[in-house]
Amino acid sequence: MEHGGASGFITWPVVYWTWITMAFVIFISYLVSRNLKKIPGKLQYLFEAFVGFIAGVLADALGEEKGLSFLSLVGGLAFFILSLNLVGLVPGAIQPTSNLNTTVGLALISFFAYNIVAVKEQGLLNYLKHFLGPVKALAPLMLPIEIVSHLSRILSLSLRLFGNMFGDEMIVWVLLKMVPLLVPVFGLAIVFGNSFLQTYIFCMLTVVYLSLAVHHEEEEEH
Repeated sequence: MEHGGASGFITWPVVYWTWITMAFVIFISYLVSRNLKKIPGKLQYLFEAFVGFIAGVLADALGEEKGLSFLSLVGGLAFFILSLNLVGLVPGAIQPTSNLNTTVGLALISFFAYNIVAVKEQGLLNYLKHFLGPVKALAPLMLPIEIVSHLSRILSLSLRLFGNMFGDEMIVWVLLKMVPLLVPVFGLAIVFGNSFLQTYIFCMLTVVYLSLAVHHEEEEEH
């Protein structure tokens, strides 16, 4: 992993490694999907386990039928974010998710997705109505609070992912300076484990936001 790619500014190495990761995700997805077998090999088995896990999370949060309709969105985000995180294991590479521009872009995808779903499920007027709160007299107070609350989700998603992956990069860099022989073991283990953890957290929050968008009306009735 090359230190120095965690700046908030757009840098060509970050763009370069992001596009390489995109190409990898597209290629490996195409390779697996065009050679599906009844008795899966190791690669197909890993993908089936990955997709099955995402499908299970969605079914628990949104119901089986509704949850599966978001499988491509959440599964695609999960696979892409995990791949971006794991780029940090490649010698000389820059981890795209240690750059704030990348994580903000991913957070915006989640933000616009759940808002579009909310409008589709509830209708535009009903969705906007919940920003005013249940008491009309408090609407002028509730409106800015709700707007800030929703916008803060972009910050929460992007800063959490950026902070943790940037932290990984800094830990590995410090270990490299202090105890070079430990980096191949401890440094890579930290990046590997945290890559999965942060992918899970990002996608779980996205699922929670989708669930709130779908079930908001039911919750208000109760």
